[in-house]
Amino acid sequence: MGVVVVLRGEEHLLPAPITLGEALHLLNLPPELYLAVRNGEMIGEDTLLEHGDRVQLVSVISGG
Repeated sequence: MGVVVVLRGEEHLLPAPITLGEALHLLNLPPELYLAVRNGEMIGEDTLLEHGDRVQLVSVISGG
């Protein structure tokens, strides 16, 4: 088992342990465009993800 990263309803299985920043890099996603939530709490790029973790990515929306 690894880490499951969910983006727009699609699940991506990644190796663990891995930091959130590394996970975003593997998925070719710019970190400044996404918020990450694990167990109901926002996490940062330096957060270490372990086997069995499930992370939901939410797109950041900005406007002017």
